[in-house]
Order: sequence, then C-alpha cells, then structure tokens
Amino acid sequence: MERAGSDLGAIDEAVVFLGYFKDLRDPRQAGKVVYPLYEVLLLCLLAVLAGAETFVDIARFGEKKTELLRRFLPFRDGTPSHDHLGDIFATIDAEQFQRCFVDWVAALTGAPAEVIAIDGKTLRRSYQKKGAKAPIHMVSAFAARQRLVLGQVKVADKSNEIVAIPKLLALMAIEGAIVTIDAIGCQRAIAEQILDKKADYVLALKGNQGSLREDVELFAAEQKAKGFKDTKVSRHQTVDGDHGRIETRTYTAIHDVAWLKERHDWPGLQGVVMVDSAREIADKIERETRFYITSLAWLASQLGPVIRSHWAVENSLHWVMDMVFRDDECRIRTEHAPANFTTLKHMAHNLIRKAPGKDSLRLKRKTAAWDDDFLASLIAA
Repeated sequence: MERAGSDLGAIDEAVVFLGYFKDLRDPRQAGKVVYPLYEVLLLCLLAVLAGAETFVDIARFGEKKTELLRRFLPFRDGTPSHDHLGDIFATIDAEQFQRCFVDWVAALTGAPAEVIAIDGKTLRRSYQKKGAKAPIHMVSAFAARQRLVLGQVKVADKSNEIVAIPKLLALMAIEGAIVTIDAIGCQRAIAEQILDKKADYVLALKGNQGSLREDVELFAAEQKAKGFKDTKVSRHQTVDGDHGRIETRTYTAIHDVAWLKERHDWPGLQGVVMVDSAREIADKIERETRFYITSLAWLASQLGPVIRSHWAVENSLHWVMDMVFRDDECRIRTEHAPANFTTLKHMAHNLIRKAPGKDSLRLKRKTAAWDDDFLASLIAA
C-alpha cells in the first residue's frame, strides 16, 4: 500500500490497526488512486461497526460521517461510491488481507489463546445462480476464552476444509495452545502440523477415520462392559439444565493407548476421550456417544472443558455473525469481495468484543450507529 507521509502524519495515534495493513497491496493503478487504501479501510471498518451490511450502506455512512472520519485521516476527496468500494474489495488479495488480519489480532489479544476452535461456516447468500457458482465457505479459528476471531481462510466448499485448515494453521502462532477441530480435521497431516507448531490437539473422531474409529469404539465398549478394570482411565461428569432440559455428560479419558499408537501410527497420540451424553426433555431421553483423540496426557476433568469449549465457535461466533452481523443475508458475491467483507466483519466483531461494558454485542453495535464518540472509541486501542 503506498502511503503519503503527510497523510499518515495526520493519523490519530489511536488508529493503530492501520499499521498492520501497511503492506497490503493496493490493486489499483497508482496514478489513478483518488481514495487512499488506508482511508477506504478505515471508512469500511467504522461503517460496519455502526451497522453497515452492504457497500451501499458504507457509502451512505461516508457521506453522513465525513466529519467523524476526518478526526483520523484527511479524506480530502470525500469518500468513494458504493460501486467504487465494491470494485476495490473485489480486487484486494483475500489471502494477503487475511494475513494482515492475523497479525493485527495477534497484537490485539496479547496473551496467547488457550483453546483455539477451528470450524467452517457457509455464507449462504454468496452463491450465484448464473454460472452455478457455489456459496463461499469460510474456515475460522476462534479463541474460545477471549471469544475473538484469530483468522480465517476461504474455501470453495465444505469438502475442502481439509485443504483450508493447514493454510489457516500456517498463518497463526499457536505455540502452547490446544487446537480443537471437528471430525473433518481429524487427519494425520493436520495433527502433525499442530505438533510441529508446538501446540496440542483434541480432534473429534467419526467415520472418516474408519478403522481407527472402529478400533476405539470396540475397545471402549468392551472396557465399559467390564467397568474399565483392564485399562487406566479417569472419569468426569457434568450436569446442565435450562428451559426444561437436563443434559448429563460423562467424560471417560482412556490413558492406555500404546496399542492404538502401534496399530495406527497416529502422531503424538496420548489419549482417547469418550463422551456419553444423555439429554432429558420431558419424558424423553436422547443418548449419544462421541469420541475424541488427543495429544494431551490429561485427566477427564481437564479434557471435558476443552471439548465443551469447542462449541463456543457455534454460539459465540457463527450465531453472532448471523444474528448481529446478518452473515447469511449478505449478498456480496464478486471475486474476492465476499471473503474480504467477512474479514472486515470479523475485525468489527473483535473490536466490539473488546469494548468495555456489559451491553450485548447487538446493543453495542446499535450504540455505535448513533454515538460518534463511542464509535471512535472502538478503534482506539
């Protein structure tokens, strides 16, 4: 990104996030640039924080909030039209934008994440009937405790998560973290990559690892029938209840896995976790058993919260992106624009999460729409 020294000298020190995007390449011809890329990024981020959901919304925000924008940058030529904004975001390199985002988040979080949940989400309205273009699928890494998006990678469809997950892991510094992934990420190469980056894994085990799943399930069933007297295990139970539902989860960590390592040569394998859940609703009881493999030699009482925290990505990210940022209603479709707009929304999500106060994310975003001082404070880090 070309930066004019005089313009950058006008940046308020609070807008530190722009520094992490200084190497983002501007795809436009240098001599034809009217609106500097760092001004476009600031405009778009502030607009999305204030509730903008389309480039038309962002353009209107720019027209109405020029005085606010000029608190931070010159905006000598005003702000771009929605068509111009769409063209810029369609041509910005999505992978480079995501790398800049990851660097910014690493600085934003400060302390390393403890549990990193990796999961995918389809942008349902990003499909195009003309040309039969499939909807875009984003794989995101979510810090369960901090409830912040750490990074994301675009893939063509859900089946390509196996390809996207290694790309996402390569972007991030995960040393000391525990990476949790659903069954699609239960791959030897992914487990090896996590270990190579000095992290640990807890991976859901389902049918895509046929013989491994079968061996684990058979061994667990046999030992359970014998009261686990022939193997070393630890156990932990939790009971949750709300809205007339009671759910009991029994975690059994199987620590004797030398036979399994020898048979399947799984990298770093230290344990298997069986989770038996019973969900009581009125007079009906639903039972389910799930299995996980892990590189951690931990007790069931330690592994249980890690497994539970993985689902924070559903409740604290995917649900929020749908209900607060209306992800599934977004119709942005052209080239890199859908992925880049998602990155922009993840930036806004993280900033609102970090804002002080006990108001909900939805209320904070509404406040940002009418309170310029509050909106400006969101990017003051």
